[in-house]
Amino acid sequence: MTGETISTTTIISAPAEAIFAVLADPAKHAAIDGTGWVREPLDAQHLTEAGQAFRMGMYNDNVPGGHYRMVNRVQVYDPPRAISWEPGMDAGDGNPQIVGHIWRYDLTPAGPSGTEVTLSYDWSAVPDSLRQRLPFRFPPFAADHLTNSLAHLAGLVTG
Repeated sequence: MTGETISTTTIISAPAEAIFAVLADPAKHAAIDGTGWVREPLDAQHLTEAGQAFRMGMYNDNVPGGHYRMVNRVQVYDPPRAISWEPGMDAGDGNPQIVGHIWRYDLTPAGPSGTEVTLSYDWSAVPDSLRQRLPFRFPPFAADHLTNSLAHLAGLVTG
Protein backbone atom coordinates (compact mmCIF):
# COMPACT_ATOMS: atom_id res chain seq x y z
CA MET A 1 0.00 0.00 0.00
CA THR A 2 1.37 3.39 -1.01
CA GLY A 3 -0.35 6.58 0.08
CA GLU A 4 -3.97 6.22 -0.92
CA THR A 5 -3.59 3.43 -3.46
CA ILE A 6 -3.38 -0.30 -2.97
CA SER A 7 -2.52 -2.76 -5.70
CA THR A 8 -1.65 -6.38 -6.29
CA THR A 9 -0.17 -8.21 -9.26
CA THR A 10 -0.36 -11.76 -10.57
CA ILE A 11 0.47 -13.68 -13.72
CA ILE A 12 -2.49 -15.23 -15.54
CA SER A 13 -1.80 -17.96 -18.09
CA ALA A 14 -3.85 -16.35 -20.84
CA PRO A 15 -3.41 -13.67 -23.48
CA ALA A 16 -4.18 -10.08 -22.52
CA GLU A 17 -6.99 -9.96 -25.10
CA ALA A 18 -8.89 -12.77 -23.34
CA ILE A 19 -8.44 -11.14 -19.93
CA PHE A 20 -9.46 -7.72 -21.22
CA ALA A 21 -12.62 -9.22 -22.79
CA VAL A 22 -13.70 -10.53 -19.37
CA LEU A 23 -12.97 -7.17 -17.68
CA ALA A 24 -14.96 -5.31 -20.36
CA ASP A 25 -18.06 -7.42 -19.63
CA PRO A 26 -19.93 -6.09 -16.56
CA ALA A 27 -21.88 -9.37 -16.42
CA LYS A 28 -18.60 -10.97 -15.24
CA HIS A 29 -17.83 -8.40 -12.53
CA ALA A 30 -19.76 -10.15 -9.74
CA ALA A 31 -17.75 -13.33 -10.39
CA ILE A 32 -14.50 -11.34 -10.28
CA ASP A 33 -15.26 -9.23 -7.22
CA GLY A 34 -13.20 -10.10 -4.16
CA THR A 35 -15.43 -8.23 -1.71
CA GLY A 36 -18.70 -10.00 -2.49
CA TRP A 37 -20.47 -6.64 -2.83
CA VAL A 38 -20.99 -6.65 -6.62
CA ARG A 39 -24.24 -8.44 -7.46
CA GLU A 40 -25.40 -7.94 -11.07
CA PRO A 41 -25.16 -5.56 -14.00
CA LEU A 42 -28.17 -3.32 -14.45
CA ASP A 43 -27.22 -2.63 -18.07
CA ALA A 44 -26.53 -5.27 -20.73
CA GLN A 45 -23.80 -3.58 -22.75
CA HIS A 46 -20.11 -4.43 -22.84
CA LEU A 47 -17.63 -1.67 -22.11
CA THR A 48 -16.37 -0.15 -25.34
CA GLU A 49 -14.99 3.33 -24.65
CA ALA A 50 -13.81 5.86 -22.10
CA GLY A 51 -16.67 7.96 -20.77
CA GLN A 52 -19.19 5.13 -20.97
CA ALA A 53 -21.34 4.61 -17.88
CA PHE A 54 -22.50 1.25 -16.57
CA ARG A 55 -24.71 0.51 -13.58
CA MET A 56 -24.25 -2.31 -11.09
CA GLY A 57 -26.46 -3.70 -8.35
CA MET A 58 -24.54 -3.98 -5.09
CA TYR A 59 -24.98 -5.34 -1.58
CA ASN A 60 -23.06 -4.52 1.59
CA ASP A 61 -24.13 -5.24 5.17
CA ASN A 62 -22.56 -1.91 6.22
CA VAL A 63 -24.96 0.09 4.04
CA PRO A 64 -28.45 0.87 5.40
CA GLY A 65 -30.82 -1.62 3.78
CA GLY A 66 -27.89 -3.52 2.29
CA HIS A 67 -28.81 -3.02 -1.38
CA TYR A 68 -27.65 -0.05 -3.43
CA ARG A 69 -26.71 0.86 -6.99
CA MET A 70 -23.51 2.23 -8.42
CA VAL A 71 -22.99 4.00 -11.72
CA ASN A 72 -19.44 3.55 -12.93
CA ARG A 73 -17.81 5.75 -15.55
CA VAL A 74 -15.10 4.16 -17.70
CA GLN A 75 -12.00 6.30 -17.24
CA VAL A 76 -9.42 4.35 -19.27
CA TYR A 77 -10.26 2.04 -22.15
CA ASP A 78 -7.06 0.89 -23.86
CA PRO A 79 -7.51 -2.70 -25.11
CA PRO A 80 -5.80 -4.95 -24.25
CA ARG A 81 -3.49 -2.94 -21.96
CA ALA A 82 -5.61 -1.08 -19.42
CA ILE A 83 -9.15 -0.50 -18.25
CA SER A 84 -10.40 1.54 -15.30
CA TRP A 85 -13.60 3.00 -13.97
CA GLU A 86 -14.70 5.57 -11.43
CA PRO A 87 -17.55 4.38 -9.23
CA GLY A 88 -20.29 6.85 -8.42
CA MET A 89 -23.60 6.84 -6.69
CA ASP A 90 -26.66 6.26 -8.86
CA ALA A 91 -28.97 9.28 -8.63
CA GLY A 92 -31.43 7.56 -10.97
CA ASP A 93 -30.64 9.70 -14.03
CA GLY A 94 -27.81 7.51 -15.38
CA ASN A 95 -25.14 10.07 -14.52
CA PRO A 96 -22.75 8.94 -11.80
CA GLN A 97 -22.09 11.16 -8.84
CA ILE A 98 -18.38 10.38 -8.86
CA VAL A 99 -16.93 10.14 -5.37
CA GLY A 100 -13.22 10.03 -6.18
CA HIS A 101 -12.07 6.42 -6.18
CA ILE A 102 -10.86 4.36 -9.14
CA TRP A 103 -10.58 0.66 -9.98
CA ARG A 104 -7.87 -0.04 -12.58
CA TYR A 105 -6.48 -3.13 -14.30
CA ASP A 106 -3.15 -2.99 -16.16
CA LEU A 107 -2.19 -5.91 -18.41
CA THR A 108 1.37 -6.57 -19.62
CA PRO A 109 2.64 -9.55 -21.63
CA ALA A 110 4.55 -12.04 -19.47
CA GLY A 111 6.29 -14.76 -21.40
CA PRO A 112 4.93 -16.56 -24.43
CA SER A 113 1.42 -17.27 -23.09
CA GLY A 114 0.92 -15.27 -19.93
CA THR A 115 -0.13 -11.80 -18.85
CA GLU A 116 0.90 -9.84 -15.78
CA VAL A 117 -2.24 -8.27 -14.35
CA THR A 118 -2.12 -5.48 -11.79
CA LEU A 119 -5.32 -4.46 -10.01
CA SER A 120 -5.24 -1.07 -8.27
CA TYR A 121 -7.71 0.75 -6.07
CA ASP A 122 -7.04 4.49 -5.68
CA TRP A 123 -9.09 6.62 -3.30
CA SER A 124 -6.84 9.70 -3.32
CA ALA A 125 -9.46 11.95 -4.95
CA VAL A 126 -12.22 11.24 -2.41
CA PRO A 127 -12.92 14.65 -0.86
CA ASP A 128 -12.53 15.14 2.88
CA SER A 129 -16.15 16.31 3.10
CA LEU A 130 -17.31 12.88 1.91
CA ARG A 131 -14.80 10.95 4.02
CA GLN A 132 -16.18 12.65 7.14
CA ARG A 133 -19.76 11.55 6.33
CA LEU A 134 -19.00 7.91 5.53
CA PRO A 135 -19.28 5.23 8.24
CA PHE A 136 -15.96 3.64 7.13
CA ARG A 137 -12.37 4.54 6.32
CA PHE A 138 -10.60 3.99 3.01
CA PRO A 139 -10.01 1.46 1.74
CA PRO A 140 -13.34 0.03 2.88
CA PHE A 141 -12.04 -3.55 2.60
CA ALA A 142 -8.91 -5.56 3.38
CA ALA A 143 -6.11 -5.58 0.80
CA ASP A 144 -6.59 -9.32 0.25
CA HIS A 145 -9.84 -8.55 -1.57
CA LEU A 146 -7.70 -7.42 -4.51
CA THR A 147 -5.75 -10.68 -4.41
CA ASN A 148 -9.06 -12.57 -4.32
CA SER A 149 -10.34 -10.58 -7.31
CA LEU A 150 -7.30 -11.47 -9.40
CA ALA A 151 -7.66 -15.14 -8.43
CA HIS A 152 -11.33 -15.04 -9.49
CA LEU A 153 -10.38 -13.31 -12.75
CA ALA A 154 -7.76 -15.98 -13.48
CA GLY A 155 -10.33 -18.70 -12.84
CA LEU A 156 -12.81 -17.13 -15.24
CA VAL A 157 -10.26 -16.67 -17.99
CA THR A 158 -8.50 -20.02 -17.74
CA GLY A 159 -11.61 -22.06 -16.92
